[in-house]
Amino acid sequence: MSTISDDEIEEKLEDLVGWARQGDLIIKTYKLPSFPAAIAFVVNVGFLAESAGHHPDIDIRYNKVTLALTTHDAGGISEKDFDLAAAADELMG
Repeated sequence: MSTISDDEIEEKLEDLVGWARQGDLIIKTYKLPSFPAAIAFVVNVGFLAESAGHHPDIDIRYNKVTLALTTHDAGGISEKDFDLAAAADELMG
């Protein structure tokens, strides 16, 4: 898997609500209705990530979950990051 260009990253970010670039990461914070809902969301993201062989950095703060995605193998942002970002967004409905 190789990284994608800065232009491609900016273009793809336009299609994802709430995601932003921070260096070699794309990042989003989700606000869930409760702590148990946040944990359930993380579990579901974990299953998606494991099946894709792509593992995000996850930060849980009560009812807020921040996902930070980068493709470590490629040394930056790749299609895998955007695929997982879109899948995580789908979990939120």
